[in-house]
Amino acid sequence: MDVSTADTSGLHRYAEALLTHLSADGTAPPYPDVDVPGYWLSPAVQALVHIMNGEDALEPLARAARLDGARTSLFLCLALAVCGHGDRIHASWLGTAFGDLSEDQPVTSGQRALWLAAARGAYGPAGKIFVLRKLDAIAVPPEDELWLKALVPGQPEPLVPPSLADYPELAEIPALGGPVLAADRLARLRARCEEILSVRQADGAVVSSSADWPEMEPVAVLRALIGDGEMDGPLSSLSGHLLHDVQPGADPHLAALALHVAAPAVRAAAERLAESTLGETPGAVTVPVLGNAIILWPDGPELSTLAEAERLIIARNSPRRPDRLGGYVLLGLGLSLMLLGLLFWPTAIAGAGLAGWGAYLLRRNRRRALAELARIDAQLAELHKHADGAIWALHEYARESKTRRESATADLTALTRLLRRGPRAG
Repeated sequence: MDVSTADTSGLHRYAEALLTHLSADGTAPPYPDVDVPGYWLSPAVQALVHIMNGEDALEPLARAARLDGARTSLFLCLALAVCGHGDRIHASWLGTAFGDLSEDQPVTSGQRALWLAAARGAYGPAGKIFVLRKLDAIAVPPEDELWLKALVPGQPEPLVPPSLADYPELAEIPALGGPVLAADRLARLRARCEEILSVRQADGAVVSSSADWPEMEPVAVLRALIGDGEMDGPLSSLSGHLLHDVQPGADPHLAALALHVAAPAVRAAAERLAESTLGETPGAVTVPVLGNAIILWPDGPELSTLAEAERLIIARNSPRRPDRLGGYVLLGLGLSLMLLGLLFWPTAIAGAGLAGWGAYLLRRNRRRALAELARIDAQLAELHKHADGAIWALHEYARESKTRRESATADLTALTRLLRRGPRAG
């Protein structure tokens, strides 16, 4: 039956006032003498008022269900949740209002609102179990990396363990840096899961006022129901909601349910990270030392690569062949003039000057050559020192790896225990 706007205006005004009272103090204003035949909201509102007053609501419930059972059930479930009387709903109402979930179809606004209310404990343990079963019936994405990025978002920066603090370039080698990064992500994953479950256990099942609902979903859906508006705004898939719910800053009650649903994938991610920490320290690693690739073994650097590095250092810093000819020419010419000075003394003075200048040039060239050789010796010494230090750092890294593996095993055990426990119904 078509219902005109004039027929429903009074009913809508009362329903809006009812919603305001429910959100504020959980009470219902006196029901006016308003009845719109053929319109589901009229008997649904009557039924809600009867239920809140502890009166028999079978007759208006039956009429509302015949006119629109799905909307009636959704209206009653959300309205009773908002006012803190979610325990008064009938199990069949929740089933009718929630409907079926599908990974191929987006979650409706009504389903999301009921999901949120149940997670908050609005319907008691039975309501939370009901939603959990609905969520468990749908296969979630098995890609553990998706859940890792949602639970511990942000691309982790390369980590340098204490053993490699003086040689950070070693941490950039995947075989050395990978286990460190995996252990860190596993520890952060455990901390995030503990945070989700500890908040849930500390807060318990709390029925919040309308102002506390994230994004106001239940109230928004109720207003759309009352006004016969479009309930489904921007929608998301089931997986999209679950991944959103476990991110830092999400509602902790929703996070607890999502973590339970994603437990197999999260456990697989934790096992993969723990396995990544179990690898043995590689027997040999190629390390850039002063721009030269050297293969390091536990007992020392590979001699062939060390010799090649030494050759390259010498080649890059080989002193230029000094031009000694000018100095020798001046020295020889000066000595010759000094001999001639025995016959003509002014030439002796000029010869002494030329000989002194030539000797100065030869001495300067020798100093330059010695300085360049000293620089080469210093770089060769630094090469050996850096290579030896890196080997000791690798030994310390190997000892550190044992502690890291033990910590990762403990994190995996604790995380598995948390996920196996699952969310409490209450």
